[in-house]
Amino acid sequence: MDLFSFPPLSATLDAAYAVMMGLASLLQPVTGGLSAAVAVVILTLVVRTILIPTGVAQAKADQTRARLAPKLQALQRRHRNDRERLQRETMKLYADENASPFAGCAPVLIQAPIVGIIYTLFLHDAIAGHPNELLTEELFGVPLGASLIGSIGSGSLTLPAVAVFGIVILVIAAVAELPRRLLRPDPSASTSTPGGEGMLRMAGLLQFGTAVAAMLVPLAAGLYLLVTVAWSLGQRLILRRRFPLEPSSHRS
Repeated sequence: MDLFSFPPLSATLDAAYAVMMGLASLLQPVTGGLSAAVAVVILTLVVRTILIPTGVAQAKADQTRARLAPKLQALQRRHRNDRERLQRETMKLYADENASPFAGCAPVLIQAPIVGIIYTLFLHDAIAGHPNELLTEELFGVPLGASLIGSIGSGSLTLPAVAVFGIVILVIAAVAELPRRLLRPDPSASTSTPGGEGMLRMAGLLQFGTAVAAMLVPLAAGLYLLVTVAWSLGQRLILRRRFPLEPSSHRS
């Protein structure tokens, strides 16, 4: 059963389709056959602009975690043999500091349904009972509804498609790697909470998971991922200057 056949979801998808087609129509005299692809990029920039406050919250959360690292490490040493007590004391510390160990997750949680909508827009032949004209749109000869894995599976992969998908995926992978190198966290700040070391490893895997996802989703969703990881890198570099983490030498 298609979840988007339910009226609320169908109406949401239809509204997103109308916005996308309307923006593409406005851009068409300037961008020609690239209008739908440019519309995806512009909508991504709009979404990221709206999410700037959540990015600021994430930067503040990183700063708070770094500041609390010495206290969290002290709790680990004190209660290393009592995991339940350690968990209670950790949560109490965050509560006393008016902070949360889960702060900064909002950007990922908010963007997930947006990526899902863009993904769905380029999968359905019909939306709310009318033909999906977005499926006829292309980027340098490659349909925006095509995916790399799908094209390989159907035997329809062309040289232009290899070039376009290759550029999108390689740039996403490169941009995803830069934060790990430029914004490498102090491991003590990440391992000072229970499970922190595992979260560090998971974060590294997720960075390249975006590039893997770009192989599976339609090209339009891949463009969204490309723009959003590039935006995220620039935003994090700016916010790290505004909310710097405490240097390790200041920690006990």
